[in-house]
Amino acid sequence: MLELFNVLFEQYKTYETVDIVLEIIAVIFGFLSVWFSKQNKIWVFPTGIISTIIFVYLLLKWGLLGDMMINAYYFVMSIYGWYLWTRKNDNIHFTPITKMTSKENKIAILLFIAALLFVFIIYNIFDKWTHWTAYIDTITTAIFFVGMWLMAKRKIENWIFWIVGDLISIPLYIYKGFAFTSFQYFGFTFIAIFGYLAWKKNLHKTQLTS
Repeated sequence: MLELFNVLFEQYKTYETVDIVLEIIAVIFGFLSVWFSKQNKIWVFPTGIISTIIFVYLLLKWGLLGDMMINAYYFVMSIYGWYLWTRKNDNIHFTPITKMTSKENKIAILLFIAALLFVFIIYNIFDKWTHWTAYIDTITTAIFFVGMWLMAKRKIENWIFWIVGDLISIPLYIYKGFAFTSFQYFGFTFIAIFGYLAWKKNLHKTQLTS
């Protein structure tokens, strides 16, 4: 048990107390954001913005460019998603939960490829191809880029991307030495599964009444 504890938390001995507190706060707001997303509540965005701002600061400080770019992108897409979710299609109805169209499937593929290329270029510029985790970062960044775009557009498939990305991130953040963030992604995985089921039920109900 002690050995497991050391694996998870010993690295925090070298961290500043303020950074540990900030990571915990960011994780809490991250949980709230994903929970509100599962509930299909607009609070997903303000809580997500708080979490991403803190993580952008911490990850930039820790030199984790790929992870920092993911959170910077989350911040931008949270503002975009906030706008979309509050925009009415007509005088009554807000943007509903829907499935991806064939056009959106193509855009998702292009966004995934563009994210891979973007991270590749950034990592080359800053000479970050020094460890195998950089290659995993590139993939998870692309996965989360697409997932966040789909969530902003209220597409049910966003949860599939979150689940895949979360499962990859759990052991990755343990390896990187950020146990609290790894726990966050562990929790995210379960919320994402239930989020998908909840959105699927909501979508089915909408289709029956339309």
